[in-house]
Amino acid sequence: MSVSSFNQPIPQISVQELASRMADAPAGLQLIDVREPEELAIAQIDGFMNLPLSQFAVWSEQIQTHLDPTAETIVLCHHGIRSAQMCQWLQQQGFTQVRNVVGGIEAYAVEVDSTIPRY
Repeated sequence: MSVSSFNQPIPQISVQELASRMADAPAGLQLIDVREPEELAIAQIDGFMNLPLSQFAVWSEQIQTHLDPTAETIVLCHHGIRSAQMCQWLQQQGFTQVRNVVGGIEAYAVEVDSTIPRY
């Protein structure tokens, strides 16, 4: 793997755009939350599949069989850092429509849905 592959810009999506995309509920939209199970116990958004980064070794081998590399894939974490790492990795696996949620679930709770607990 070349170092330049890490310099690919990661497409981003705002929490408002995320809410709009989820409301449209297009077929094939893939939503991934990379936070830990204990974080999901505090706050989560319906419809997201949980793939905790700490359990990467458990699920990474099956990513191509569980997800469509050509489908729109939106990745979420607490603030947007871990999800950016996941987006970068997905791009290296050939995923073509990956987007990182700017500000993560924290921004979503502040700007979109105040019923989601903050932590």
